[in-house]
Amino acid sequence: MTMVVNCVVYSRRSGLKLRDIPIDQISESLEEQDTFVWLGMHEPDVAVMKQVQAEFGLHDLVVEDAYRAHQRPKLELHDDVLFVVMHTARMVGEESRQGETHVILGPRFVMSIRHGASQSYASVRERCELHPRMMMHGPGYVLHSIMDFVIDNYFPVVEAYRSHLRLLEGDIFEGSFRRHTIRRLYDLKRDLVQLRLSASPMQDICNELMHIDNDLVSDDMNPYFRDIYDHVIRINDAVVAINEMLSAALEVHLALITVGQNEVVKRLASWAAILAVPTMIASFYGMNFDVMPELRWHYGYPTSLGVMMLLCVLLFRRLRKAGWL
Repeated sequence: MTMVVNCVVYSRRSGLKLRDIPIDQISESLEEQDTFVWLGMHEPDVAVMKQVQAEFGLHDLVVEDAYRAHQRPKLELHDDVLFVVMHTARMVGEESRQGETHVILGPRFVMSIRHGASQSYASVRERCELHPRMMMHGPGYVLHSIMDFVIDNYFPVVEAYRSHLRLLEGDIFEGSFRRHTIRRLYDLKRDLVQLRLSASPMQDICNELMHIDNDLVSDDMNPYFRDIYDHVIRINDAVVAINEMLSAALEVHLALITVGQNEVVKRLASWAAILAVPTMIASFYGMNFDVMPELRWHYGYPTSLGVMMLLCVLLFRRLRKAGWL
C-alpha cells in the first residue's frame, strides 16, 4: 500500500478542493493565502517522515511519535502544532483488530497517519468535500471528522461483542461444562478492557479540544466535539454494561459447574449407600464362625437376599424422594 495516500490543497474562503499536490510542493502551497493542506498517509517510513517534517517544519518529537506506533491515546501541544493520538478498532470476521491514527494539526495544515488495523479515511474526505461550508472552518473541522469516524467505528465492535455475549449465554445454560466457553468469556472480557482503554481517553481529548486556548480549533467547533464526547460516553457505558454482564455470566457458569459437580457427588453417595446395605449383610456371612444366625436354616439364603433387596429398594425410594437420585 502507498505510504502517501493523498495530499490536497483546500480553500478556506470557499471550502472547496483546489488541487492535488505532491509532498515536495507542500511548503509552496502553505505560502498561499486562505488555504490549507490535508495530507493522508499510511504507515510512512523514516524517509517520508523526514521529508514531511521539512515541508511542514514540524518539531522532532512530533515526527518521532508520529512515526512510532503503540502510542497511548493523548493530545499534546508543541508550539503551534497539535498532536492527537487515537486508537482505532474494527471487526475483521469475528475478531476485533485495533490500530492507531495520529493527527498533526497546524494553522494551515492537517496530517493523518494510520497505523495497523485502521479503515481508510477516503470516505471521511469525500464527506468533508460534500460540505464546503464546514470545510471553511479549516483543519479543525477535518480533525473533528476523523475523530467522529474513529468513534463511530467503535459502535459495530460493541454490537459484535454484545452478540458474542448472547451466544455465550446460550452455551452457559446448556448445563454442560465446556472449557472452550470459559476461554471465550476470558477473551471477550480482555477485548472489552482493550476497547475501554482505547475509548475512555477520548473524553479527555474532546474536553481539551473544547477548552484549548489557541486558534487551531475555533470555538465554533465546540458543539461538534461535544457531540463526539457524548458518543464516547455511550460507548463507555455500553462497554461497562457488557463487562458487568460478562462477569455475571462467568460467575453463573462457575456456579452451574459447582452445582453440577454437587449433583454428581450426591448420586455417587446415594449409590454408595445403597450398595453398602448388601455389602454389610454379606460381610456377616463371610465371617469364620461355627454358630451364625440362620446358618443351617433351609430358607436362610433366599431370606437374606430378600432382605437385601427390600432394604435397597426402600433406601432407593427414600433417596429419590429427597432429590438425590
